[in-house]
Amino acid sequence: MSIEKHGTKSIDLSHHLSELSKARAVSPLKGLMKYFAQPGILSLAGGLPSPAYFPVSDISANVLVPESFALSPTESSTSLSWLWKLFGSHNATKEKTQAVTIPKYPAVKGDVNLATSLQYAPAVALAQLQDFLKPFISEVYRPAFKDWTVLIDTGNTDGWSRAVTTLCNPGEGVLCEEWTYPSAMASMIPFNIKPVPVAMDGLGMKSDDLENLLSQWDPVSRQMPRPHVMYIVPVGQNPSGSTMSVARKKQIYDICVKYDVIIVEDDPYYFLQLGTYTSKDDRSHGAKPSGILSADESKRFISTLTPSFLCFDYQGRVVRLDTFSKTIAPGSRLGWFTCNPLFAERLERQGETSFQAPCGFGQAIITKILTHWTYDGYIRWLRGLRTEYQQRRDFFIDCLAEEFHLHVVPAAAGVWEGCIVYQASSKVKKSTRMTEKYSARNRTMFSFVPPVAGMFVWMRLHLDQHPSFAPGDEDTLETKLWTKLAENGVLFGPGWVFAANAMAEGSHNNDSGHFRISFSNAEFADLKKAVTIFGRVIREFFQEEDL
Repeated sequence: MSIEKHGTKSIDLSHHLSELSKARAVSPLKGLMKYFAQPGILSLAGGLPSPAYFPVSDISANVLVPESFALSPTESSTSLSWLWKLFGSHNATKEKTQAVTIPKYPAVKGDVNLATSLQYAPAVALAQLQDFLKPFISEVYRPAFKDWTVLIDTGNTDGWSRAVTTLCNPGEGVLCEEWTYPSAMASMIPFNIKPVPVAMDGLGMKSDDLENLLSQWDPVSRQMPRPHVMYIVPVGQNPSGSTMSVARKKQIYDICVKYDVIIVEDDPYYFLQLGTYTSKDDRSHGAKPSGILSADESKRFISTLTPSFLCFDYQGRVVRLDTFSKTIAPGSRLGWFTCNPLFAERLERQGETSFQAPCGFGQAIITKILTHWTYDGYIRWLRGLRTEYQQRRDFFIDCLAEEFHLHVVPAAAGVWEGCIVYQASSKVKKSTRMTEKYSARNRTMFSFVPPVAGMFVWMRLHLDQHPSFAPGDEDTLETKLWTKLAENGVLFGPGWVFAANAMAEGSHNNDSGHFRISFSNAEFADLKKAVTIFGRVIREFFQEEDL
């Protein structure tokens, strides 16, 4: 597959580099590696162990075929579908695999081999992995500037940690969504780099609020210069599950050009774009998609995905973070940057004096899988994954619909502005007499918007409906309910850890009372059980157990 280059070269963005990044020089020993591949070179310079002493002769694996997962749900999600999931197809059909082997030495020049992948290496990537990623990026993300490059890392957490210290100095701030991934903030706060939250709606970060924030920035009152770096999760936003539209991305990109802001696009859920949730009574799977491995089917799938910021980036001011954690396995600790060559060179300098290169075992195995599958095979795998996670999301929300009365209303303001919100209240038993408690059945205990991407449901607790509520009790009540659930065997992510303003020193979270709930890992029977326990505990918490 050829690599198509679009547009013009990236502009000079060197003024965004931190003082630490500017001070990094080429590692004295790593700088010699460019000579190692020179034909006929007799290298006695590096302390490289002999591959003959590597205690692994080869690595063999049985790799799932790309068509392992169906492209459309195999049955409607119902209250009993978890039984089918548990005892049906997953156990009735043996996994289809193909054997692959990675030898110590290549039989054919250019093959993935252990002598190379387990050796000291530059902080980039195996050549075969680079050869796979470059056309993949060109075809899927279509960067709008032509001198983009790729650099390997050990996943997006590492990627962001390196990016923020490459671009920011102590005392600066980073623009982010008001609810955001806490580990990203935790990695920069010790360097005295603070989050600067921007308001959200149903599409993620609001462009008008971003414009107002930057245009009215007062460095004296804010005690920091105007931020020049943005951290954003635009697809399957963590924790809200929202996905940014093309129009919104263009608006935000134009604002970043206007105010000279670098966009760090953290996009681990890009291929888990699940579409809009439909209730099980209205669900129709329609025509069955083609499962054939072909260039046309791959293009058709890619055309359904919202474009990356790279697609609009004609200046090279986007640093995109990708990872294999959600599409192959998180334990591989493997991901990559896509960015302009200046930033890539500085990020490489940082890598070669820290982790050096990702684990050779992980690189070798993933590279072998990808080259065995080929581009179209990997796209087919991604299509199947999307369907699997869509079924998980649908099943979990179906369980909520069976446990609670869900009332659908449009959201006019706030984080869910523009979305259809599901408000949950108790289901009243038919035998319940008309008592003074009758009105409680209409009391909303929590609400949520079904995620259109990612792995999480972001739930807002209506703590002001609690019988003993008083203003200021939100944090205490959230903690009480979270603790009660944990004591009953169900663990949700507490919402307060995702509040960007609460992570900033001296700030307070003014919108308490949320849970982030993952549907990505638990068995279907356990998801069903968890919802049942949650229903009992939250009704007791709101004192509605008698209804």
